[in-house]
Amino acid sequence: MATLNYYIVLASILFGLGAIGFLTRRNALILFMSVELMLNSVNLMLVAFSQFRAEMAGQVMVLFIYAVAAAEVAVGLAILIVLFRHVKSVNINKFNVLKW
Repeated sequence: MATLNYYIVLASILFGLGAIGFLTRRNALILFMSVELMLNSVNLMLVAFSQFRAEMAGQVMVLFIYAVAAAEVAVGLAILIVLFRHVKSVNINKFNVLKW
């Protein structure tokens, strides 16, 4: 049986990988995936602590986080598609079309 420590270590590794991917990559799709990886690691931590304390509050919070993440992905990908049509690239260094 996995203890709480295993979940904490796994969630910390996933969050670290997401943070490294977000800070080092310049591809917008990779940035979105890195943010989602960090959100999923937080969700894993919330569910693990909720199960450990035998409360449902953490699991309910996870449902709200998934709803916000889905909205973020929908809006973010729509913006990315519009920017790709203008720039013909997903490299965020080339997204200077938002400047005045």
